[in-house]
Order: sequence, then structure tokens, then C-alpha cells
Amino acid sequence: MSNTQSTKSAKFLTGRLCALLIAGCLSSAAFAQASDPAAAPVTHADQKAAKQQAKADKKAAVAQAKADKEKTEAQADADKAHAEATLKDAKKQ
Repeated sequence: MSNTQSTKSAKFLTGRLCALLIAGCLSSAAFAQASDPAAAPVTHADQKAAKQQAKADKKAAVAQAKADKEKTEAQADADKAHAEATLKDAKKQ
């Protein structure tokens, strides 16, 4: 009888331990979601910083576009000069 009693007691304790572990995992997950910085409310300072970042990104994009345009124009000028030089050499021969 005592063998059966200890088996039931062990199963009960094992089940209870599993339930506690599952509850602990669920509460940890809930806490992790609650403390997620992405879930935090947006403050005025955050909005201002995002606006400043957007302005900086736009200025950087404009500057990059200008640099790309200048590079393209310089390459076109170099290609034209090379073509003229090649044509001049061809006429000499």
C-alpha cells in the first residue's frame, strides 16, 4: 500500500512542479512583452527626434543625389574627351 501511496504522491508533485514551471514561463513572457521598448508610449521628445532624423535623412539623400549627378557628368565629360582624342588620333593616321 505504501508503494502505491508514494507513486501517487510522486505523480502529484511532478504534475504540480510542471504546472509551476509553465506558469513561470508564461509570466516571464508576459513581463518581457510588457517591458518591450517598442511597446512603450511615444513621447514628445521621441517624436521630435524622429522628425530631426527624417530631416537629416532627407538632406543626406539630396547630397548623395547631387554627388552622383556630378560623378555621372564628370564621367560623361571624360568619355567625351576620350572619344575626341581617339577620333583625332584616327584622323592623323
